[in-house]
Amino acid sequence: MKMIEDIRSVFKRDPAARNVFEIITCYSGVQAVIIYRFTHLLWRYKLYWLARFISTLARWITGIEIHPGAVIGRRFFIDHGMGVVIGETAEIGDDCMMYHGVTLGGTSWDKVKRHPTLKDGVIIGAGAKILGPITLGKNVRVGSNSVVVRSIDDNCTVVGIPGRILKKKVTDDDQFDSYAASTSSSANDPTVQAVNSIIERLADLDEQIANLSGVSEEAREDLKEIENK
Repeated sequence: MKMIEDIRSVFKRDPAARNVFEIITCYSGVQAVIIYRFTHLLWRYKLYWLARFISTLARWITGIEIHPGAVIGRRFFIDHGMGVVIGETAEIGDDCMMYHGVTLGGTSWDKVKRHPTLKDGVIIGAGAKILGPITLGKNVRVGSNSVVVRSIDDNCTVVGIPGRILKKKVTDDDQFDSYAASTSSSANDPTVQAVNSIIERLADLDEQIANLSGVSEEAREDLKEIENK
């Protein structure tokens, strides 16, 4: 069953997890997904009001809003969870993970596909917003507080507002920081390089101004000596 796989997947992704009972009773992300599995079944049987009502109760209890119409694959894990919103037409593949404050939001009021699609293995950092009917490819990683509004190819790491590709290949050895992109890879970010270059240039200009000020002081002293003579 998908619910059993959801619970078991926590042990691989959270070292704080001790046992199944603790996960079921204390992990709001797991509770929200378990309730979603049930409400999604009701949605498929066209019991729309009941599905929405139970989903609303789950939001009050867990602080996580998952529309029962969303399609979510196997071994899905929401860590911490508070503030997560997953819209009606969102689609999430297998082995995906997201942290608190994530939004899979729509950008249209029309009754069409308006929420994102996440392929297998996607990880979304805390506070990130994925907006519109875009697709994040397999194993994409989205850094904390990023805003992604365009589709991203497989195996990329995305950061920033709007989201830009930081790395074009993710390997099993890469570590993911749920609160920001890994600092080890930020050196390759062209924006970071540009900012660092500006800072270095400003430091050079400060030094040159200080040197010129020193020269000016010497020139004024020489001028005073000449005038006195």
